Amino acid sequence: MSFIVPAGPQNARSLTEVAAESLRSLAGEGSWLAPASSVVLVVVDGLGAIQLRGHAGHARRLSGAMTKRDVARSVFPSTTAAALTSTLTGAWPGEHGLVGYRVLDPTRGVLCNQLNGYGREGLDPLTWQRAPTVFERASAEGRPAFAVGRAEYARSGFTSAVLRGAQYVGEDDVRERLRAAYALAAAHAGAIVYCYLPEADKAGHRHGIASDAWVGALEEIDAAFADAVPRRVGVLVTADHGMVDVPRRRHVLLGHGDPRLDGVALVGGEPRLLHLYLDPGAGAAEVAGEWRRRSEGQADVSTRDEAIASGLFGDADAEVRPRIGDVLVAARGTWAFYDDRETDKRPQDMVGQHGSTTPEETTVPLIRLGAFAGAAR
Repeated sequence: MSFIVPAGPQNARSLTEVAAESLRSLAGEGSWLAPASSVVLVVVDGLGAIQLRGHAGHARRLSGAMTKRDVARSVFPSTTAAALTSTLTGAWPGEHGLVGYRVLDPTRGVLCNQLNGYGREGLDPLTWQRAPTVFERASAEGRPAFAVGRAEYARSGFTSAVLRGAQYVGEDDVRERLRAAYALAAAHAGAIVYCYLPEADKAGHRHGIASDAWVGALEEIDAAFADAVPRRVGVLVTADHGMVDVPRRRHVLLGHGDPRLDGVALVGGEPRLLHLYLDPGAGAAEVAGEWRRRSEGQADVSTRDEAIASGLFGDADAEVRPRIGDVLVAARGTWAFYDDRETDKRPQDMVGQHGSTTPEETTVPLIRLGAFAGAAR
C-alpha cells in the first residue's frame, strides 16, 4: 500500500525552527544563527531550492550565497496557508490549525479557503489560527515587530491570522519592499522584520516555472538583493514551498460516477493534495483502498488517522483533527486531481502547483546574509 511519506531531505532543518531561532539570535543565543542587532526574515513565496539551483544563472546573488546545506524542509501539506503559518509561528499545521488550502469548518460543515475566505466564509482569523506568532512573542519581549508586504494584503484575514503583533508596512515594488525592511531593521534595534515576496509564486501558478514570466520574476527578486545589508542586521531568506509544473495530460478529472468519489461528501485541499471528507457511515479505510487501487502510480493515500499517527501534521490538536480530511491524497510526480463536477474550471488552467510531498515542493532555501552569513550550519 502507498502511504504518504514526504520525500524531502529529512536531515534538513524544518521551517518550524525559523521563528524561535530568529528570536534567539536577537538575544545572542542562537544555535545556528549568529547574533544580530535585528533580524529580517524574507520569504520568497514558491521559490524551492531545486528551482533556485536550476535557474542559478538568473539569480546569481541568491544562488551564489546558498551552499548545498542551505536548505530547509517545508511542512505537510506544502502549501502557503500551512507552511507560511508554520514559519511565522513555529507550530506544525496540526497545532496552528491551517491544515490545507480549502478545509472543513467542522462546526458548520462547509469548506473554507484558508488564504482568502475569512470574511467571505465566516472564519475568525484571531481564533481559527491557534498559535502565537513570532511577532506576538517579540512584542512580549519588548522587541519591535514589523511586516512588509504588498499594500493589498494589509487588511486581509490571512494577515490578521499570521501577522498579528506586527506593524504592517505596505510597499508594492519588490526592491523598495526589501529596502523598507532593511531600513526598519536598521532603525529599530532588536527588531524582527518580515518581508514577503509573492511574485515568483504568482508567475509560477499562471505560467509555470519553465516560463519567461517566472524567470523574469526571479530576476527581479534577485536584483532586489543588490543593496548592502545594514551593519549587524541578520537576513534569513527562505520560502514556504517549491513548485512543479503540471501539464494538462497529467490532470485526473474526477467526474460523476467515479468510484473514487463513492462515500465522499466534500472534496477539499487542492489538486496536489486532496482532503476528502466522507459521508456519515462511509469507511475511511475502504475509500482509501479504492483510491490506492485506481490511482496506483499517481498518488499516495493515507487516512486521517494514519497521517496523524505518522506525524505528518505534527502533534495534531483535538480541535484541529476534524479539519483534516478523512482521507488524504498526495499527488506523485507531476499529477494533479480535479473535481470535474465543479462548474468553475479556472483552477485547471493553473500550471505551477504545490501541496504534495516531492522534493521539488518540500525543499526550500535557507540562505544567510548580513550578520548571519558564515554562521554555523
